[in-house]
Amino acid sequence: MTETLRQSVEMPETVTPVVIFGSGSIVTDAHLPAYRDLGVPVAGIYDPDHAKAAEVAGQWDTRALSTMADATGQGRVIYDLAVPPAAIPGILEALPEGAIAIIQKPLGADLAEADAIIRILRRKNIRAAVNFQLRFAPMSLALKDAVAKGLLGEIVDFDAWLALDTPWHLWEFLLKLPRVEILLHSIHYLDFVRDLMGNPQGIHARTVGHPSSTVSNTRSTMMLDYGERARCALSINHNHAFGRQFQACEFRICGTKGAAYMKLGVNLDYPKGEPDELWLNTGDGWQEVPLQGNWFIAAFHGRFAQVQRFAAGLDEALEGSAEDAWHTMALVEAAYDSSATPMHPIKEAPDA
Repeated sequence: MTETLRQSVEMPETVTPVVIFGSGSIVTDAHLPAYRDLGVPVAGIYDPDHAKAAEVAGQWDTRALSTMADATGQGRVIYDLAVPPAAIPGILEALPEGAIAIIQKPLGADLAEADAIIRILRRKNIRAAVNFQLRFAPMSLALKDAVAKGLLGEIVDFDAWLALDTPWHLWEFLLKLPRVEILLHSIHYLDFVRDLMGNPQGIHARTVGHPSSTVSNTRSTMMLDYGERARCALSINHNHAFGRQFQACEFRICGTKGAAYMKLGVNLDYPKGEPDELWLNTGDGWQEVPLQGNWFIAAFHGRFAQVQRFAAGLDEALEGSAEDAWHTMALVEAAYDSSATPMHPIKEAPDA
């Protein structure tokens, strides 16, 4: 059974070229390699840093587009916005009416920015997906297929446990941001939980920094409210700097009929990473599911392939659309609101 679980998204026979906005590391490390693997032509790269765009374009045998007008005037293409949140609204305003786009996560720096982006998309009838690509990783697709086939029964427990030594110094821009851990990292896990279990009713959360780090927040604890039948808890610590032996990056998902274990290898020994793992126990003991790739970069294959299918008319809807991603942003905003609110006080002992 494990060998027949879905792990990929089939590409259409006819592909649509892409125009990429941005030329940072996510483009060179994931987007361009994924497009190469999928056989998707890159019509050009635009970046306000023209020298950087030209360098990347030269390395990947495409061309650097010199102006925004050049980037938005390439005919029938998919627009890939691999840019910081602050740049998203301006680019969307420049896109043609009715365009198809992929937007890098997060959908803005906060929920107010997500609201503004959604308004632009609706006004211009832009069909946009958001690059929450964990839901398209081979292990994620296989797990969701197992759940859809009833192998686990009703999901009643979801535990995320991360104890890592994340090298925050690799991303210098993070040092000045007020929101880091949930908005830029755990947002992937929250989006995956939503994809698997639906929207929660509420959240308790606390996100904090660490004495050894100048990054504003690197550790988070979150509990999602799914009512009386399901429990969901996430414990994330990016400052577990005591060697690999007892570090972890894993999900445990339990149902009424079976259970699953997922190891997210990319975060262990980052950026080198380790292989992902998916194990299922459906009543006959634990069995490992042979995976067809890791989160990075196979998840980008799935994300981009589904947008291609939508553009080709094979899929009626965009999975992980901007409208859906708004709910992930709302969950993130609620987590920060919860973190800023005092927890329930404990009564003090009465006076003698």
